[in-house]
Amino acid sequence: MSVGEQHQAGSGASRGNEAPPREVTATGLGPWPGEDPVEAAKIIRGELGSPHLPFLAELPDRGVGSDALGRTASLLEELAVDVQPFGWRLVDRPGKDFRRAASALATDINILADVAGAEEKPAAEVKVQLVGPLSLAAGLHLHNGERALLDYGARRDLAASLAAGVGPYLSRVSAAVPGARLVVQVDEPDIAAVLAGTIPTSSGYRTLRAVAASEARESWRVVLDALRAAGAAEIVIAVPEIEAPFEQILASGADGIAVPLKALTARQWEQLAGAVESEKRLWLGALDAAGNSLPRVADCVESVWRPWRQLGLPAMALSTLRVTPSAGLAGSSPAQATAVLGRITQLADGLNQLAQG
Repeated sequence: MSVGEQHQAGSGASRGNEAPPREVTATGLGPWPGEDPVEAAKIIRGELGSPHLPFLAELPDRGVGSDALGRTASLLEELAVDVQPFGWRLVDRPGKDFRRAASALATDINILADVAGAEEKPAAEVKVQLVGPLSLAAGLHLHNGERALLDYGARRDLAASLAAGVGPYLSRVSAAVPGARLVVQVDEPDIAAVLAGTIPTSSGYRTLRAVAASEARESWRVVLDALRAAGAAEIVIAVPEIEAPFEQILASGADGIAVPLKALTARQWEQLAGAVESEKRLWLGALDAAGNSLPRVADCVESVWRPWRQLGLPAMALSTLRVTPSAGLAGSSPAQATAVLGRITQLADGLNQLAQG
């Protein structure tokens, strides 16, 4: 199927598991400032109404259990965690930290249901985020304080436990937003170090052995298969731009890749172009919100359009894109984060003008 045919084929219904019409859309990566999940849900859904992709916010400012790692660990089946001075640790039975993380997530889902239920026209899609199995293994510790990444059996058990836990999670989200298409972002912030063997041991005196690319693919496949069985209509794996393993991600069966734009090399752009031509979704972190002022929309559009044009990709293929900030927004103020969402929707509009000629 050509890119043009693909665009036409995607013009059906936008509810449930059917893909919405293809056009450039905007979303955020998940982390959000403040401690108020009601305010976060209202702002995000207000700024990212259809055709854009609202998301279930992560509010790490609330403390233990609201960080991405603890939030994902609360989904694990038949495994439990608590917090030690060195971080999250796998334990024999759930304690207060585990319960706190699970409670915060349950609260957020209930609030999502209330906010979405009060909307006159709820968004057609919703996105949730979770930490992927490799970065989860790098971030969780065993009883002896060493990282779970050290042990093959622990890595395997974590992937299986996460896969078992995503079904109930997506069921709760689906019940909160009936009929919405579920999109899942699997975050692997540590993947380059995991595959390169540069994750330090707990002592810091040496590094853990590199995980084979074949094992990474299989770990992702286990979790992705469970997500699809639970109703996920689109799954992307989010990685930093440095040494991002695009080929491994696509080989795992992911629907697409989420990656910051700012430091992509020419070779990486060629790999991404191949992904676009293979009808994969590309989520580009095309808005750098780290400065005191937001970049101009025209500059952001050009940062995407220039390499796109240089690679010979057709303008209509821009419709495979979602645009995001280059990083999470937890370090911003609520007002700044709101402005970022407004700006990325403007960026999506600018790219759609190019896509439509």
